[in-house]
Order: sequence, then structure tokens, then C-alpha cells
Amino acid sequence: MLIPTRRSALAGLLSAPALAACGNGARPAGPVPDDMILGNPAAKVTVVEYASVACPVCGRWFKEVWPAFKAKYVDTGRVKYVAREMLVGDATETAIAATGFLLARCAGKDRYFQVTDAIYASQPGLYDDPRGALLTIAKRFGFSEAQFDACVRNEAALNALSARVARNEKLGQVNATPTFIVNGQALEAGYQPLSALDAAIARAESGK
Repeated sequence: MLIPTRRSALAGLLSAPALAACGNGARPAGPVPDDMILGNPAAKVTVVEYASVACPVCGRWFKEVWPAFKAKYVDTGRVKYVAREMLVGDATETAIAATGFLLARCAGKDRYFQVTDAIYASQPGLYDDPRGALLTIAKRFGFSEAQFDACVRNEAALNALSARVARNEKLGQVNATPTFIVNGQALEAGYQPLSALDAAIARAESGK
């Protein structure tokens, strides 16, 4: 996995084709510092998703599965959903993801998921003009271009992102996105239909 330096994360915002896949594995369900969480914190079931906002497979899952998953489990309080940031793929994909995650963090905890949702929704056009697409999203959340540039060029924030990604990779034993872990039990890395998550959550709720 490539953990970007400040230079590589910002220099890669050029047009590039999306990857066909996003790289494989996983474990722990408990919270760690800087986790981004939705849903009932006291839910019996915790679903952790290790994902990259630039991963085409993650983008497809967001569009096809996330709305039904969120309505069925997160909004009803049955599941605590934890998003953990990953950077996988080539230099361009990694740079786009790093920039997207930095923007989401700059937007603040209350708007983090709104920003990442917007980035997923922007695929596959995101790859046609990455900087333009991300700047458009930033402006939607009240950032000026100067504020956007300051956000994504913040070396301390990029170092913190790199540290989170390294920790997430080690903690979950993850090297592919998306990877889902349900109460500590890893599903096969990659796209998971709602039916697969239904079965894993049912097992967790029954204590199996």
C-alpha cells in the first residue's frame, strides 16, 4: 500500500482512469481514536467499513447498497457503523483519496459523512477532473478555493491521515477496499451485497 507524502498526495490530482478493483483481508470492531461513526453507539452490532473515497468498488457499493443498509440498520439503531479511512491503488487513486479525506476532516465531524457521500456520488466523473470535482464539492460546503488549498496542503493533517491509514491497515489486517467487519468477524474483502451483510448481522445479533 502506498502511504502518500505531502508531495505525492497533491501532485497526483490529474485525470486518470478508474481501477477495475481496489486492491485484500481484516478484524477488531471496537472504536479507536478518530473513528467516524454513525448510528446507535450502544447497538449490539458494530459494522466497520475500511474504504477509500476514490475506490471505484467502494463508490459502487455506496450507490447500490449503502442507502438500503443505512435505512435498515443505521437509522433504526440496530447497527453502529464505523468508517475507517484507507488509501489503496496507484498514485493517482491514492492522491485523490487523500485529498478527499482531508477535505472531509476539514469540514468537521458533523459534516464528514456529507462530504464523503458527495465524493462517492461524484464517481466515476471524479476521475475526469479530480481537482475540479473535489473543489466543486468543497465550495458546496462553504470552502473558498484558498481554503480548500490550505486544507489539502496542511502537512500536519496529511501526516495524521497517513498515521490513521497505517493504523487501520494494521488493526484490521486490511489491504483491499471495501472490507467489512461485523462484530470482529471479517467478510471476504470486496463488494458485499445487502444479503451478505444481512446474514452477517443476523449471526452477530444471535450471538453466533
